[in-house]
Amino acid sequence: MSHERLWAPWRLGYVKGDRTPQADLGALSLPPSADPACFMCRAAADTRDRENLVVTRGRETIVILNRYPYNNGHLLVACRSHVGKLDELPPETNLEAIQTIADMTSLLTRLMNPDGFNIGLNLGKVAGAGVPGHLHWHIVPRWLGDTNFMPVLAGVDVIPQSLDELWQMLTDALSQPGGRGEP
Repeated sequence: MSHERLWAPWRLGYVKGDRTPQADLGALSLPPSADPACFMCRAAADTRDRENLVVTRGRETIVILNRYPYNNGHLLVACRSHVGKLDELPPETNLEAIQTIADMTSLLTRLMNPDGFNIGLNLGKVAGAGVPGHLHWHIVPRWLGDTNFMPVLAGVDVIPQSLDELWQMLTDALSQPGGRGEP
């Protein structure tokens, strides 16, 4: 049996439990409802999109690459405001979030040709929310056979594309006419 190495250096932060790098809060103009410890609040207020892995911004939402993805193309659709309960979400934010999820699944389908998606919201810490005070939806592209021995035997997921390459591919596509998922 041969042994091959899979090089995934961006996963080290996850393995070590490192926190997401924090922007200089003095340079950010956070709204009163924002939580300075929340990476989504900081990303919404910071204009350095590539550094913060922000793919696109709407009036009410932002789309961020998951820094520790479950699969290639894993996106987060987050509210711009620090809201943790669905019944506190203004209707315009709810509508934009659902439309953004639809747009991003169309875009990922066009660019990456997945066979399906897992789309979900973890509501509350006990339900798995890593940031329970800030609503965000996960979009995880899936391919037939995308599970392999690595998660079972080694507890490791292999992501074949760097976050920087994925960010560039998505932002390039979004900058084109009709880029929100339309062919």
